[in-house]
Amino acid sequence: MSLIAPQSADDVADVGQVPPTTPPPANTAEERARVLDPGPLDNRLRGWLVTLTIALIGGVVRFWNLGFPTDKGTPIFDEKHYVPQAAQVLRNGGYEDNAGYELVVHPPLAKQLIAIGEWLFGYDAVGWRFVPALAGTLTIVVLVRVARRLTRSDLLGALAGVLLIADGLSHVQSRMGMLDVFLTTFVVVAFACVVADRDLVRRRLAVAVREGWVNNSPYGPWLGFRWWRFGAGVALGLACAVKWSGLWYIAAFGLMTVVWSATARRAAGVEHPWRGAIAKDVLPSLFALVAIPLLVYLGTWWAWFASETAIDRHVAGVKIPADGWLPDPLRALWYYSGNVLEFHTNLVTSETNRHPWESKPWTWPMGLRPMLYYFEGSVAGCGAATCVGAIMLIGTPAMWWLAFPVLAWALWKAIGKLDWRYAAVLVGYAAGYLPWFTNLDRQMYYFYAMPMAPFLVLGLTLAMGEVLGRAGAGQERRGTGLLVVSLYVGLVVANFIWLWPILNGNPITQEMWDAQRWLPSWR
Repeated sequence: MSLIAPQSADDVADVGQVPPTTPPPANTAEERARVLDPGPLDNRLRGWLVTLTIALIGGVVRFWNLGFPTDKGTPIFDEKHYVPQAAQVLRNGGYEDNAGYELVVHPPLAKQLIAIGEWLFGYDAVGWRFVPALAGTLTIVVLVRVARRLTRSDLLGALAGVLLIADGLSHVQSRMGMLDVFLTTFVVVAFACVVADRDLVRRRLAVAVREGWVNNSPYGPWLGFRWWRFGAGVALGLACAVKWSGLWYIAAFGLMTVVWSATARRAAGVEHPWRGAIAKDVLPSLFALVAIPLLVYLGTWWAWFASETAIDRHVAGVKIPADGWLPDPLRALWYYSGNVLEFHTNLVTSETNRHPWESKPWTWPMGLRPMLYYFEGSVAGCGAATCVGAIMLIGTPAMWWLAFPVLAWALWKAIGKLDWRYAAVLVGYAAGYLPWFTNLDRQMYYFYAMPMAPFLVLGLTLAMGEVLGRAGAGQERRGTGLLVVSLYVGLVVANFIWLWPILNGNPITQEMWDAQRWLPSWR
């Protein structure tokens, strides 16, 4: 199946066209089926050409001069943790073994992926940044497709890709040998899968309505095996295998699929839609979105399970008792994970342990406290006697400074207009944001906000669809909307170009460096 937006035969995609979110009451079986069925999948060549064009642009931007800068040939910022660990993974065949630093505090998948680039290109900046840049480009591709599915518009799908390309936070993190880009990629893939699963559920229920067996049970029919939901489970397991914060998306997306199932059953005329969703969808969802992620997560530890020298692999019978109902390898992993959890729990802010670029989550939606990743105060190449080279992690202000208006609008549309698309975007954004408020004493940094960026882009894209208006609107209305959207996207791109030197470490004058840092909190 495709991630392209579904359309009915008489619903030709056009600039800014958005499917109706509150259909008229359906009284007959055919009307209910028409409300449910999103129509045949749109496999037009144009949609894929648009996607591949945006992907090519994104790939060029992400990979441009990828090997620069470094710290005299060594990693910069937190690359210094994960790049050597990836080298250990490459050396040992899949696992880390250096217990001395006690900094192996995340699951192995992202470091295994970074190791692929080091294997292909060697232990240099291109090697350790190649796969992160590839993941950042893949995220653009998937976001274009899911935006296309949400809006039924090739233009809006393309604009979503352009906004993600022009996001400074996503750009910098896609060019770093760090973990968060992989978490973001797998979360976006999972979101795309659950959105596609929603269409699949409604299509199957439409068939049941048309064929007259939807009410053979007061709870509605079983919906069969759902491959998109299964795919979401795999992606969520991979997300957890990068960072444990993927667990929040399992809870959020799992709940969302059950709610969507209930609302689809209600639209199909099922007598007890919510009971039906609970009775016939909760257990399959637990399998697809809990059991499958758990199995996938454990599978990413394959090298650790097979090793003799991995950290804490053989603690059963040494640090912990050998007897227990769990097999020794799983008990060893549980012990190791407990140590990792203790590390994260105790990684707190104090007066004697304060990172100069630390930030708290209330600053993230607008990017009020970016991070300095790299700084060299005496470089050549800017045409002045003294040049500065710096990389700052900054979300493009033309996007991030609109976060609160976009979230407020999405909340109004989700609650006041029952628009499921805005609700889905809010769920994805909240799953990456709200959990950080549970332990405010913990050290936190702006790069933790990277998984929020695609959902901010989707919120902006849906809002741009409102500005563009529907295909049936008058020519003047559509023309004005297109002008406003074009000016806004142009502003975002111009803002990104302005920030380009400090997103990539290019030599600039001291005056330019001062001009780039707009707010006191950026200094």
